[in-house]
Amino acid sequence: MMNTEVDNDLTQTSLSTLCPFHIAFPVSDLEAAREFYGNTLGCEEGRSSDTWIDFNLYGHQIVAHYKTPTASQELPHSNGVDGHDVPVPHFGVVLPWDEWHRLSERLQSIGIEFVIEPYIRFAGEVGEQATMFFLDPSGNALEFKSFRDVNQLFTS
Repeated sequence: MMNTEVDNDLTQTSLSTLCPFHIAFPVSDLEAAREFYGNTLGCEEGRSSDTWIDFNLYGHQIVAHYKTPTASQELPHSNGVDGHDVPVPHFGVVLPWDEWHRLSERLQSIGIEFVIEPYIRFAGEVGEQATMFFLDPSGNALEFKSFRDVNQLFTS
């Protein structure tokens, strides 16, 4: 028997059904990363050293690694999507609909500068989603998104 109920509460997804991802990314200032990921985004801090910090981003392990200012930097790149210049690379999380709206409101209230302001894509269509892009203090691009129906995450 197929379950036809829509479950948009991704926060209740068990680790047995969703494997946490791990991503390591460069930062130019560990304390600024600690402030941004810990206080601005509310990530719990895990292990750390003088050169890296683990964070829990909605159940996923992200690691900010210090990169010296003299280390090579790639030029920023973007691709056009819906008339926006989407930064590449970027990473983020698919949140439940209500949680995405709470985060969006909180980030706007504290004055986060968005690369792409929060907006709804495909309104009223299959795959309707909310999305927003912003940068961390080291210039890493993050996308937080949500699907009105999370079961349409991979629907084309």
